[in-house]
Amino acid sequence: MIARLETPRLELRPLELADAEQTQQLFPKWEIVQFLAHHVPWPYPDDGAATYYRDSALPAMARGEAWHWSLRLKSDPHQLIGSISLMKAEGNRGFWLGLPWQRKGLMSEAVEVATDYWFNDLGFSVMRVPKAVVNTASRRISEKNGMRIVAVEERDYVAGRLPAEI
Repeated sequence: MIARLETPRLELRPLELADAEQTQQLFPKWEIVQFLAHHVPWPYPDDGAATYYRDSALPAMARGEAWHWSLRLKSDPHQLIGSISLMKAEGNRGFWLGLPWQRKGLMSEAVEVATDYWFNDLGFSVMRVPKAVVNTASRRISEKNGMRIVAVEERDYVAGRLPAEI
């Protein structure tokens, strides 16, 4: 069972297959996907969200290997605006936010509560989050959350092979 989380402005609901339709409308934008791991297909297929949720995200949640939440404003809880995930596998945290909601501090709120869940509820002692060096907005969120760079290497992203900070 994955907990429902809250921030002052957000509800983080455990991901469900019904979220795929709204995700499919918001997610396949170059500005959102370019710095995600290279396994995200691009161009994004018409059934990409449903396929990913059904075949990867939801089974990983059931096995206790990943924790995925949809993000929703408390003021409009029917509208999915993004997602945040925690994973046991390499790259312990990932997130995306729909373009209309970016640069409002919303993801910083979601990261704070999800990171707290990782350490205090799940009991992990380390979180590693690779980021493309050019993804400065994502780096700022991690820095604000107390992360520090421990390694630099090349990684494959949707946008291609790029220097990455861990």
